[in-house]
Amino acid sequence: MSELQDSEALTRVMLDATRRNIPIEVVPRAKANSLEEAAQLLGVVPEHLLKTLVLKRSDGTFVFALIPGGRKLDWAKIRTVLQVNKLSLPDADTALAVTHYVRGTITPFGSHTVLPVLIDSNVFEEPIPEKIALGSGDPGYGLLVAPDALAAGFEATIADISVPQ
Repeated sequence: MSELQDSEALTRVMLDATRRNIPIEVVPRAKANSLEEAAQLLGVVPEHLLKTLVLKRSDGTFVFALIPGGRKLDWAKIRTVLQVNKLSLPDADTALAVTHYVRGTITPFGSHTVLPVLIDSNVFEEPIPEKIALGSGDPGYGLLVAPDALAAGFEATIADISVPQ
């Protein structure tokens, strides 16, 4: 990986992946103007490109929710899974303070604050993808990872938390 430019975010991501024993591939990518374009740049179909959302519970704690492209968070479903009555999407400054990543690059890998991870069960529908893509903390790169390794390494909760967009 010596060809990667020096990035504090990528360093945190790679160290965390190693610590969790999750093989990842860091892929350079240009800025994309759509889900389809971003997926193509990372070599996956849009349904295999996950957005990482930071959600705030009413008690002030946070969780990560990973949702496949073409789907959106279902607030009722995720409140049921988390057994909470109130959940919100914090503003960009709060998400940055919690993760030390800007929106659009957020990843659970190397987050400043270690948070529970929920992965939408649609990621694991047959045929399960060999690799899924997600943010890397650096706008010039994406990550490729096996969904099972991601779930195991983060001890993630797999649940139906989304609906089609």
